[in-house]
Amino acid sequence: MPIELTIESLCQEARRFAEIESQHAEPSLYGATDGKAVGTYLEHKFRAFLTAGYAFTAGNSASGIDFPVLGVDMKATSIRQPQSSCPFKSARQKIFGLGYALIVFVYNKTDDAQNHTGTLVIEHTIFVEKERTADYQMTRGLRQVLDGDGNEDDVVAFMMDKMLPVEDIEAHAIAQELLGGADMQQGYLTISNALQWRLQYSRIIAEAGAVEGIVRVR
Repeated sequence: MPIELTIESLCQEARRFAEIESQHAEPSLYGATDGKAVGTYLEHKFRAFLTAGYAFTAGNSASGIDFPVLGVDMKATSIRQPQSSCPFKSARQKIFGLGYALIVFVYNKTDDAQNHTGTLVIEHTIFVEKERTADYQMTRGLRQVLDGDGNEDDVVAFMMDKMLPVEDIEAHAIAQELLGGADMQQGYLTISNALQWRLQYSRIIAEAGAVEGIVRVR
């Protein structure tokens, strides 16, 4: 009988999967340069790996994340440019976090010209708790404004200076929440504005294991 997947077992299996996959020579990856296609290959393969021993609800377009019951999304990205896209829901995600945790596989792809295979050496596997998924500079700056006795106008001005994609009324509503003590943790992602958020992972790679909420799985 498959057992119910938990965040703990997800991380354990992510470590095991990364070790196995890093040794696997895959013909279909040889010469592949489309980072999105390679990432999709890795994500699908990890889900199939989990299915062998665990029961879990897979994500769909409605949930928007890979493991909706656990509140975890999976990302696979190249070490050469560790970033990926994610759905834009609200500008608040830059301040209060994405609303879910991340399991991130960072790979270095190598090709074997003699055997015509590609291998994804997974150099980092990192779990980011949802409380740490806000934008680093946005949360750092807002915390400094609040610590410096900033008022509503100061908070709004900072958000506007940082080009937060939000209307004036919403900016003032967020400022009032922050001044009223709304929970805003220091985030560690870099989130670039676009039609979809662009998540960049260099900081979590550097901080994994050294900051609470950013766990170096492998």
